[in-house]
Amino acid sequence: MSLRDIPKVELHLHLEGAAPPEFIRGLAAEKKIKLDGIFDADGGYEFRDFAHFLSQYDAACTVLTGPEEFYRLTRAVLAESAFHGVIYSETFLSPDFCGGGDLHAWRDYLAAIAQAAQDAERDDGIVLRGIATAVRHHGAEACRKAARVAAETSGGFLTGFGMAGAELEGRPGDFAYSFDLAREAGLRLTAHAGEWGDAQRIRETLALGVERLGHGIRAIEDAALVQELADRNITLEVCPGSNVVLKAVTGWDDHPIQKLRDAGVPVTVSTDDPPFFHTTMTAEYEGLQRTFGWQEADFRDTNIAAAKAAFCDDATRDAILKRLEPAA
Repeated sequence: MSLRDIPKVELHLHLEGAAPPEFIRGLAAEKKIKLDGIFDADGGYEFRDFAHFLSQYDAACTVLTGPEEFYRLTRAVLAESAFHGVIYSETFLSPDFCGGGDLHAWRDYLAAIAQAAQDAERDDGIVLRGIATAVRHHGAEACRKAARVAAETSGGFLTGFGMAGAELEGRPGDFAYSFDLAREAGLRLTAHAGEWGDAQRIRETLALGVERLGHGIRAIEDAALVQELADRNITLEVCPGSNVVLKAVTGWDDHPIQKLRDAGVPVTVSTDDPPFFHTTMTAEYEGLQRTFGWQEADFRDTNIAAAKAAFCDDATRDAILKRLEPAA
């Protein structure tokens, strides 16, 4: 079986950040919006560093102005994911970009994305669930708005709540209200931590009640924290290609995913914002095989870990696990 054909589960995918650059260029042309400095000479996204990446991300999102665009975006993203063998995905959806925190607008956006997911499941065989996501560097009040609209629309397609953005903005505890609100509404919790922040920030993030961490790789710097993650079965949504491109690690050889896995921490593999980082799930698997010698059994183990940590109902999880079984 080729690496592309291996059935895959992806837990860490930003919907807007997965927008193919040609899709964003096409929308800009339709709307006669000029996007200066977004693309490089080859037509891909261009950025210098993490801070510039965030600003370019926000700029690209300016052409996504309504539910219809998000329907089209979701279909494009899921078609690409399915091509690379993804059978189940969870995507981060920011209410900041989908109605600006207005509940009525958010409902319309969410309905369009959920319809696109339903159509993609029928046409492409891929299952999608949504995680409403606060953007940390937009401020605590924006995060509270995101949590409120997420709580009002919990259930069905929307199964989780998380937080992304500039990890070093404020302290995790500043956003405790948002996470408490989402938890009380029945949403399951994840948060970006440990891509840039130290072990203390990871511990403060765990105090929010999350069961998964986006990235989490800097935990490797603290042996006691690694043991705690393993003991508590905290799943890491690891995005190696993203970490390499953004220089959170010096290169594939320096990435701690294998050490974390060896220590018993549940690790999974995702692409984060794939076109920004010139990656796909196939490319991630190629990097892991090239660097650490991973084979089908290793990939199956991480996909099973992802399925077990997925924010979905038991029937969906059982169906995913069935599709991950090796062919007879």
